[in-house]
Amino acid sequence: MTIKRQLFSFLLVGILNTVFGYGLFALFIYLGLYYPLAVLLSTILGVLFNFKTIGGLVFGSNDNKLIFKFILVYVIIYLLNIFFLWLFKRLGFENMYLNGFVLLIPLAAVSFLLNKFFVFRR
Repeated sequence: MTIKRQLFSFLLVGILNTVFGYGLFALFIYLGLYYPLAVLLSTILGVLFNFKTIGGLVFGSNDNKLIFKFILVYVIIYLLNIFFLWLFKRLGFENMYLNGFVLLIPLAAVSFLLNKFFVFRR
């Protein structure tokens, strides 16, 4: 599969995964959870779902042994997410819904690159 097709597939699958993950994040914020915990819980719940959709539908892999590398990618994305949410808050941007939304595209790009060249590389 060409990188253009993988990127297109990643974007389509990413929409589904993003709706799932961001929906959980927004729900947890609404329920009053502190934003690092909201990100952590939504990330944990999304990892298995995303592993199967990204691995199978985007990169054509059903190798369950890659889950540990996939989890490492999510740890990196989590840390980047928390750092930038903290930075936005320090800069005076208090709306965590908007802050989380703004981070979706750049973090998705980082996620694609890490998955393509680290987790699901051939």
